[in-house]
Amino acid sequence: MRLLFRLPPVKPDAFQAPQICPYPGCKGRHFQQVQEVPKPLRDTQYQEVTAQRYRCLRCGRTFRVYPTGVSRDHFSQRVKGLAVALYLLGLSYGAVSLLLEALGLFMSKTLVYYTVQRAARKVPGLRREKVVEGVQVSALGSDVTSVKVKGKWYPIGVAVDAVSGLVVCVEGLEGEDARTLKEWLQPVAEAVGAELLVTDDADAFKQVADDLGLPHQVCKSHVRRNTEQLVEELRSLAKEDSDGSLSALGVSAEQAVADLDRLKELVRERQPEQGQALKTMLERYLGASPPREGEKASVAYRIRLLLLDRWNLWGRLTRYRGWKGRNGEQIDGTNNAAERAIGWWVKERYRSMRGYKREESAVNVSRLLAWCGNHLHQGGAPLALLLA
Repeated sequence: MRLLFRLPPVKPDAFQAPQICPYPGCKGRHFQQVQEVPKPLRDTQYQEVTAQRYRCLRCGRTFRVYPTGVSRDHFSQRVKGLAVALYLLGLSYGAVSLLLEALGLFMSKTLVYYTVQRAARKVPGLRREKVVEGVQVSALGSDVTSVKVKGKWYPIGVAVDAVSGLVVCVEGLEGEDARTLKEWLQPVAEAVGAELLVTDDADAFKQVADDLGLPHQVCKSHVRRNTEQLVEELRSLAKEDSDGSLSALGVSAEQAVADLDRLKELVRERQPEQGQALKTMLERYLGASPPREGEKASVAYRIRLLLLDRWNLWGRLTRYRGWKGRNGEQIDGTNNAAERAIGWWVKERYRSMRGYKREESAVNVSRLLAWCGNHLHQGGAPLALLLA
């Protein structure tokens, strides 16, 4: 996990003049400063600051205006920002409380929890209803992971810019089926103007891409690893042809082994025009019969299924070779951007925990981490935006 924070500053002499009366129903815009009052404060530098009291000339009621980095709370925004930063860096709520106490800034474990959750709820633009404002993403990468909430696995979906890695949405999901994934991704894809969907090899994502009418790139790394594993498993079986299914098709064991080795080469090279070679190999096994009820699939039929799946997948596997976004963007054919986001902003913090107690907390913390990560190249996450 790589994080960079900008803690809110405390400026005792910096006041922002009131623009509108804070009381509900009164829209007064003219005020009279009536006095200055001391404000006790828990902060790393100041124990007391001055607050200004104003009277609204419309309703006659008074209110306080605090200096930059101070609110009506006992703690400054700097201390609250420090509590949030320490929690995101891996400390538990209790450990944050103990560390602040050692600095002479005791904040209860419960208050640390509420401070983190309040900040997380203010994270802008990482919900499906309102992604990061103004962001346009040509290639939308997405993936799903799970964390434990009260002992049960809870799916969390993460959507990113597949080119830059910017996280555009973190959402708690009811499941990982195609219908749920479509309900999650459709408004996100529309909001960012996605022209391509990048995912792993899960069938549910393929259906979502087709339903949304988006070109689809499946992760080449996933497909390659899965193919090599299946090829090695089938290769030893094909050498022996113990069930005679290959000879029944007129395919020698040597030919089957050569086809499997060639399949592995094609998936490594991933050239669009190689789809024809894949089709030619597939035709040798089309006569392999599916197993009857209670029977195991024959070696020939398993090779047929593998070749058929890769042939159907070929367009999705090689699309990155010629795809360009609206501004000339290119992708590398992997879903690494979404996987990195999950590793850094969901799993890294979760590994040090025994699980979450609320689904909302799991999503809130993941969104907060992702929002901070989005600011890595902008001088750090401005926590003041979330603590006002």
